[in-house]
Amino acid sequence: MLEVKETLTKEIRNLKDYILLVTVNANNYQNTVTDILNFLINKQNVPGVYVTLNKPYEIIERNLLSKNIDPRLIIFIDATSRTQKTKKIKNCLYIGSPEKLSDISVAMDQAVKALPSSEKFLIFDSLNTLAIFNKPATVARFVYFLNGKLREWKVKGVIITLKKETDQTLLDELTQFSDAKLDLGGGP
Repeated sequence: MLEVKETLTKEIRNLKDYILLVTVNANNYQNTVTDILNFLINKQNVPGVYVTLNKPYEIIERNLLSKNIDPRLIIFIDATSRTQKTKKIKNCLYIGSPEKLSDISVAMDQAVKALPSSEKFLIFDSLNTLAIFNKPATVARFVYFLNGKLREWKVKGVIITLKKETDQTLLDELTQFSDAKLDLGGGP
């Protein structure tokens, strides 16, 4: 947590609304995501939106509770659970697949606008998973769209990716759009 907190604080201290690109190696991935959420929710008291393309809402919720991070302060967009949920969950929108970019876009817009706070965040987890399910050109267009929406919504945007698993051209493009980059390993 210390490395993430210090680096995160250093990178964004003078930025109100920002887009932060976080590249991480697979071994530190889960702890990094948890540390970022802990920083935003418990240290900065900012509610937000968490778009998950990797793990189902239920697993993330359990993990956050075990780390004393209140998941009620987050609206989750779960694009990994493939089953239709019979029980509605107040703070989770189920999309069903990372291929459904239009549905993810609409859900992000609804979730960000549903948060009553003027200060909020959106975490997109993760870019490399998006690239598994979509063509590179489609992912590049979505990244461009996401960048524009994060600026329009005036939120703290955090885009997470595994450095080794992400196309270098896409990574370069995203770095160009970002206000800061937090590199926590994962390659040269």
